[in-house]
Amino acid sequence: MKKSNRKRILSRYGLIIFFILLGAVGVCYKLIDTTYLSADKWNAKALQELSKMEKILPDRGDILAADGSLLATNLHYYTVRMDYRSERFMEKRLLQAIDSIADSMAVHFPIRTAKEWHDHLLAPLDKKKNERPRAYRVIGNISYSEYQLLRTFPFFKIKNPNRNGLTVEARLRRVNPYGDMARRSIGGVGQTKECSEIHGISGLEKALDTLLYGKAGLYKKVPVTRGIVNWTEQPAEAGYNIRTTIDIKMQDIVENELNDVLSFVNADWGVAVLMEVATGDIKAISNLEKNKNGDNYIEGMNRAVLGFEPGSVIKTLSMLIALEEGIVSDVNRVYSTGSSWAYAGGRPITDAHGVGSLTVSEVIERSSNIGMSKIITSRYDAHPGDFYSAIKKIGFLEPMNTGIAGETVPRIDSVPNNRGGRITLSRQCYGYATEIPPLYTLSIYNAIANGGRYVRPRLVKELSSERGDSMLPVTYIRDQACSPENAAKLRQMLTNVVWGDHGTGRRLRNDKVRIAGKTGTCYMIEGGGYNTSKKRLAFCGFFPAEEPLYSCIVLVANPRQNAFGAASTSGEVLKNVALKLYSRGMLNNSSDYKVGEPTPTTPTLYAAVNERANERIRSELGIKGQRRALEHPKKAVSGVPNVVGYGLRDAIATLENAGYNVEFRGAGYVCSQSPHAGQSLSPGSKITLSLTE
Repeated sequence: MKKSNRKRILSRYGLIIFFILLGAVGVCYKLIDTTYLSADKWNAKALQELSKMEKILPDRGDILAADGSLLATNLHYYTVRMDYRSERFMEKRLLQAIDSIADSMAVHFPIRTAKEWHDHLLAPLDKKKNERPRAYRVIGNISYSEYQLLRTFPFFKIKNPNRNGLTVEARLRRVNPYGDMARRSIGGVGQTKECSEIHGISGLEKALDTLLYGKAGLYKKVPVTRGIVNWTEQPAEAGYNIRTTIDIKMQDIVENELNDVLSFVNADWGVAVLMEVATGDIKAISNLEKNKNGDNYIEGMNRAVLGFEPGSVIKTLSMLIALEEGIVSDVNRVYSTGSSWAYAGGRPITDAHGVGSLTVSEVIERSSNIGMSKIITSRYDAHPGDFYSAIKKIGFLEPMNTGIAGETVPRIDSVPNNRGGRITLSRQCYGYATEIPPLYTLSIYNAIANGGRYVRPRLVKELSSERGDSMLPVTYIRDQACSPENAAKLRQMLTNVVWGDHGTGRRLRNDKVRIAGKTGTCYMIEGGGYNTSKKRLAFCGFFPAEEPLYSCIVLVANPRQNAFGAASTSGEVLKNVALKLYSRGMLNNSSDYKVGEPTPTTPTLYAAVNERANERIRSELGIKGQRRALEHPKKAVSGVPNVVGYGLRDAIATLENAGYNVEFRGAGYVCSQSPHAGQSLSPGSKITLSLTE
């Protein structure tokens, strides 16, 4: 029996040894094959891998406002995970600290309540140890400062990741610190059908992608003594930082004023562009449309560079042509107009408030379709196509090259010299049968305000990188779109639109800023024809009228309530913008005039769900927020002053001057105060301020 057992054991050992020897022979054969027999093949494969060049993605450049404030930049965001099966995971320590952790998370990351955080963090412990997750998502999409804060919480502050299981994943994201401010003009980034890399897909991000993207580098794998490392063959070059012409304060004013009027009249959409007369710098550009999922307005399609029938605002261009081509020279020359005029057998041209006759100047002041048509057709009746040539000669049909993606050029057809061409000409001269982007219309008004010099609108003023800086000069489409003398005549006509006895923009008069400009109304096209129940209302002009600093155009589409005129909608936006600039001393004035109650300059158009994220981005970048203007009341304030929205220094000064002691928490501007404003407290009482972090 013993012999039999021994024999079986030895046979098993023999079998094991046989397989071991067989494996050893296989290893030896493979070694010989790799080293000698197939050496050339493996060396070729190794050489192929080692010679392969891989791309190093460059850092994308930032987009900056005129004062250097960040409008678009790259930030790392972090996802925190926990390994509940880490080797030395301290489960008891977690259970002891869970209440403190949950309370801290609820305060600083209020996406869950304390109880919800408690349940969320303990949920994996309900499973068997070998079934617990190795990468449980605690929280995602947090900034570096928030991650650092999280690491100060109980249990999470343990440095050894084997004990608390914490791991973190970093991801680079393109962010806009000021949220939706000028978002369509700034643009966005993402992957495209042609390329899986991140490139600009709209706005400046797309138009200037080659500059922002930079230059990709190359690396390859190189064998060294201790292994294989990545060797940089050609370093990546970071993209240029692009400084735009956008002024944050002006942008905020324009967006808020446009938003207020759109909300008041319940319009479909609106666009506003504010430009500096001397340089063509676009200081603010806002495109708002009705939120399909709510009653508010959000940043929408960039209609500032898309073509629309302009309506009567284009009469100014027609009058410029008439003056430059010598069709009229005396602005007091009288044309018979009436209320209806049939030309070339077409549908009669009408004026809403027709009179028997008008001077050339009054044609613009009263916005006469008949008067404008009679002036233009008096020269181009026999050759309607020459009107197109005259417009082309001044550069109006050339690309602006502003840097805004999606920019289109005007469509003003060169009509044939026949009856149909004559009828089309008679409509083109007062704003129909054309498609003109608002930015082009604004450029002509800006040229008139600029003494005839046709400056090119621009959104980019400087490029900077480690390789050096480059200032982009002011350029001109034409040195003169019209003579200084004709520009002066046109400025007076546009001033009369607001300040004349019969001007269509009389409601825009005010005693602070003298405005000049032109109203425009046009029916909207739907289903291949005009919808007479829907109007697109425009106002284009400049201010101060006597020494223009800024030009501005506003369009409001389909107002449904409260106001239905071009002056009372689009004109009201321009007037309010001008008054706000005046009240802040931004029109070369030192006025203490205030328009309404001071409001925070932080953009108010953000959806509530984005506001916390935008504040977090500003904090991450060291932007401490925007201050509310300090008030200087003319009479004593009863009770505790309201300092919400003030900067810390102004808030302390206001409260201490009122006789109170001040304590504060945080940095930035005041977001709340305790006790609240208006309460009656004895002198020397303590006021606690909470500031944005």
